[in-house]
Amino acid sequence: MNRNRNQTGMKPWVGWLLFFVTMGVVFLLGMLAASITQRRAEIASVMNNRKIEITGIESRNEVFAENYPREYGTWTQTADTSFQSEFNGSQAVDVLEERPEMVILWAGYAFSMDYSTPRGHMHAIEDMHHTLRTGAPFTEEENIQPATCWTCKSPDVPRLMDSVGIAAFYDKPWSHWGHEIVNPIGCADCHEAESMNLRVSRPALIEGFEAMGKNVQDATHQEMRTLACAQCHVEYYFTPEGKYLTFPWHNGTTMEGAEQYYDEIGFADYTHKLSKTPIIKAQHPDYEIFSTGIHAQRGVSCADCHMPYVSEGGVKYSSHHKRSPLASMNNTCQVCHRETEEDLRNAVYERQRSADQIRNLVEQELAAAHLEAQFAWEKGATETQMKEALQLIRQSQWRWDYAVASHGGSFHSPVEYQRILSHSLDRAHKARFEISKVLAMNGYTGDVPLPDISTKEKAQSYIGLDMEQVRSNKQRFLEEKVPAWLESARANNRLVSMK
Repeated sequence: MNRNRNQTGMKPWVGWLLFFVTMGVVFLLGMLAASITQRRAEIASVMNNRKIEITGIESRNEVFAENYPREYGTWTQTADTSFQSEFNGSQAVDVLEERPEMVILWAGYAFSMDYSTPRGHMHAIEDMHHTLRTGAPFTEEENIQPATCWTCKSPDVPRLMDSVGIAAFYDKPWSHWGHEIVNPIGCADCHEAESMNLRVSRPALIEGFEAMGKNVQDATHQEMRTLACAQCHVEYYFTPEGKYLTFPWHNGTTMEGAEQYYDEIGFADYTHKLSKTPIIKAQHPDYEIFSTGIHAQRGVSCADCHMPYVSEGGVKYSSHHKRSPLASMNNTCQVCHRETEEDLRNAVYERQRSADQIRNLVEQELAAAHLEAQFAWEKGATETQMKEALQLIRQSQWRWDYAVASHGGSFHSPVEYQRILSHSLDRAHKARFEISKVLAMNGYTGDVPLPDISTKEKAQSYIGLDMEQVRSNKQRFLEEKVPAWLESARANNRLVSMK
């Protein structure tokens, strides 16, 4: 008889292995159950210990501080502009100063006057007041932007949409709602007041899903932790009539799908002042580009990295200090990755540097294409001769803008980001080649004399902008209009406190 085997014929060590594996599984299941129970207890404690009852669309963010002091406290930290990385950070940086070619790319559009990197959510209203892109609307007739531009800047927007109607809100000048929209991006933008469940407060996202044959209501909670952000961090356009906010997702959420949709309806945001190209101005397709990346494919949400969970005492909650994950890597990247902060940060920078090299080339080539097209028109080129070159410029600029307008696209999906930029560079090259053929047909075979656009000021002067007058008008607007708007809001209890 073999003493090393029991009556079943099993070796003793196999039995011990099964025992420890079973104990491990039981332990892990116990930990999971405890975590779920703790989380439910935390939620119940928060909901049961609310100090005030909040119902409906409460756009005043400070009201929520009574019931949710931790979340509110971290939300106020979005006012902090101290974080800086190799590529951008929390500060508003004058991009046109760093990249004067972009003034040429946007000649004839408001972005050629002012374009800065974004700051935290608490600055949303302040930055809308100060940007030169909103002009100096002393009367509604003078206004150069529609009310639709307010859509993603304040929880006052869903309040107004609920009150006056969605289409009626859009179909007004930007200045019409200035006295109503005073609270920066906050609680009611993403949460139901009664339950604090995540919600979609912007109808354009619902309509965008419907255009693809989908129902946003079918989204899971984890998906909602991305879709709450996707309400605003997307590509969109305003319909020519009524300025209705629309997501171009009728052919899917890809860059090519949006371009196909715009081409089918013959849409252009503006006609370029120099090249006469009908341009599509990309907004910030963060959700679309993110969706093509490895993190999205693995089920990671925006909130996982930009609103990480933190613990305070025995309470675990999501930080509402929305910012770059690089600012708190121990709570973001290192939750899943075991590399050091230095290695992880360098991996991000490596992707960003690679993308930046292609971006620089595109902006140089595309700006030259616009300038050379202008020269061709001056030499007598016809619309028929310029048709192919203008189509290539339109395609190149759409791809360039789609990539660079996205926030973090070079990291969210580096392969897709660089694919789009490389296609932009290819079309810019082809456009310049087509223009050279047009010039030859009109008797010019030499080099095109290009202007000095080495600084923002020189580039703006070249395209005919009187920036001194623009800034003077804006200053008058800030002194006369904005104080009156805020005073009206305070008088009608739409604003709890000044920031």
